[in-house]
Amino acid sequence: MKHFIPFIVAGDPSEEVTIDLAIALEQAGATILELGVPYSDPLADGPIIQRAASRALKQGMTLTTALELIGRMRKKGVKIPIIVFTYYNPVLQLGEERFFALAQQNGANGVLIPDLPFEESEHMRMLGDAYDIPYISLVAPTSHERIAMIASQAKSFLYCVSSLGVTGIRDSLPTQLHEFLQQVKRYSRVPVVVGFGISNAQQVEQLQHVCDGIVIGSAIVQKIEQLQDELINIDTRQRALIAFSQYVAALIEPLKKVENNESETTITTTKTVPTGQTD
Repeated sequence: MKHFIPFIVAGDPSEEVTIDLAIALEQAGATILELGVPYSDPLADGPIIQRAASRALKQGMTLTTALELIGRMRKKGVKIPIIVFTYYNPVLQLGEERFFALAQQNGANGVLIPDLPFEESEHMRMLGDAYDIPYISLVAPTSHERIAMIASQAKSFLYCVSSLGVTGIRDSLPTQLHEFLQQVKRYSRVPVVVGFGISNAQQVEQLQHVCDGIVIGSAIVQKIEQLQDELINIDTRQRALIAFSQYVAALIEPLKKVENNESETTITTTKTVPTGQTD
């Protein structure tokens, strides 16, 4: 089964809508949700996610509120794993142990901190182990000899950054991406997923056979931005959520085709094995 990992920003365009979007994404086939915590200096984020973070910050979203929002999602029925995507400074201000305690208390399933280098993350990884909340590692095309080291410590899944620079919608994927993903998979003991720049069904189709999952952020956040007025308005919210779900379903259609083909293969294989015999 291929993982579909959508990224949304906590509090964009409001807390209640974020919960509704999480529910819609799970129903659309998300296997893991990446919940971004808005931050005033998002080094890894492109303009689309920066605007979403700005909208959420104006609504009063904080790291603590974002973690509590996960708890509210759980109460509303969201069951898939939720990964907290945050920068290190808010964690440091809150307190590292306090952060993990709140994450555990509210039902988070992982932590990803893009501006904390692997070599400086040992304490966070140890706290993650103590609180049973995996610290998710990232590898980039420039990681080179560090890939084996990072992969050896990876928990839950290994996040491959498809290209250098910030997040955003890209018309094409790097030509060396397949080779990079194959290199990472040689070292990784956990699923290998890829993100940054994946923004349409054609790109999903190109990557589905060389990784274990796809992270899609900017394209989804942009759709939320386009629908924000309808999403905020309670009278039009349901219609906007349907439009959002249809957009996401079309985006990940290639993953659904792979899943259906795998299911059909399993059924066919089962039927062709005579009773009382094994392969």
